[in-house]
Amino acid sequence: MNDSPGWATPGSPSDGQGAEGDRPAAPPAADGKWSATQPPPGQWSSPAEGVTPPAAPAPQQPTGWGSYGSGQQQPGTPHGSPYAHPGGWGGPPPAAKPGVIPLRPLGLGEILDGAVSTLRGHWRPVLSVSLVVAALSQIALLFVQRATMGSAVITTDRTPSAAETSKLLGDTALLYGAEYYLEILGLFLVTALLAPVVSHAVLGRPSTLSATLRAVRPLAPRLAGLIALLLLGALAAAVLPVLPGILAGSAPLAVLGVPVAMVLLAWFYVTFVLAPPALMLERGSVTDALKRSAKLVRGSWWRVFGISLLTWLLRAITSAIIVMPFAAVALFLAPGGLGSLLDGSATTGWTFLIITAIGSVVGATVTLPMQTGVTTLLYVDQRIRREALDLELARAAGQDGGGPVTGG
Repeated sequence: MNDSPGWATPGSPSDGQGAEGDRPAAPPAADGKWSATQPPPGQWSSPAEGVTPPAAPAPQQPTGWGSYGSGQQQPGTPHGSPYAHPGGWGGPPPAAKPGVIPLRPLGLGEILDGAVSTLRGHWRPVLSVSLVVAALSQIALLFVQRATMGSAVITTDRTPSAAETSKLLGDTALLYGAEYYLEILGLFLVTALLAPVVSHAVLGRPSTLSATLRAVRPLAPRLAGLIALLLLGALAAAVLPVLPGILAGSAPLAVLGVPVAMVLLAWFYVTFVLAPPALMLERGSVTDALKRSAKLVRGSWWRVFGISLLTWLLRAITSAIIVMPFAAVALFLAPGGLGSLLDGSATTGWTFLIITAIGSVVGATVTLPMQTGVTTLLYVDQRIRREALDLELARAAGQDGGGPVTGG
């Protein structure tokens, strides 16, 4: 009997077939002679001496069954055979699903569901990591906001001078730039730190914060180098297109470089977005991780871009819903009353900034793992499509013990 639950080996006694297949059993013998009870005359003939009796006719196939050579199911094959599938015979077996995703090429819904299931099933290490990263990022952004938002206060008694307008534009660019780069820093960092957790979730294994930190610790220097290179590359993609206009002192020329910068930023982010999970799960060098990401994305750039953009939109909407009650409370408690709301000074005070920062931390803690989980599952999906990683994952899921899935 096969030890696999629900399976039986064809040809074994458990499936009703003997060593001779469907050949009928020989009649019982008594002292080497035939039984005294014989079939009616005309139906059976006594075998002549030295003549082999003819074999019994093969059993007829039931209506609707194909021939054996056509790739269809053979009679007697146990239910649950890898050659059977719901709705017909002869198709591929259903994909194994030891964890949050089936081990086959994934669709959009399966990637999103896998990311949410990872957050739900491994919430302790996931929320712990995302909370720390979100809090540190928001603290840094809080001081940038306090330093730059003072120039945004509306003055109604006079027209702002050219210097004040220039300062306003510079502070606005600095604020949005800080928000963007702190955002991608948090995404890259959380993606890398939670890649082992997603790896365990794919295999249906538990994860703990201590085990996750132990897996990350040996790669900390390489992770720091990778994130530094990614930030420098993103900064270059944003600055180089507008640099000629800045050096020439031409605002129109600098504005023309903004769309080019946005295209370069999108290309850079999507091309190298899989580098953090590649580094953590394949445990190679920084350059190897960058090359792996570019190789896996090649030919699927628009798919990776579309899924990442959709996930970001869902995350932004969810985060905005979480932050709105905090912003309402902050406006209500802001000093200065209605006048401060009209001239914008309420949004520059510490009361408003701190309360909204708390809301942003809560929103990022909940939504960051969704985006980073999708990124790691995109890495897994691309390797399944290109390198048949599902076979390695299926073998790993059947092994004892834990440990993140490593590259092969």
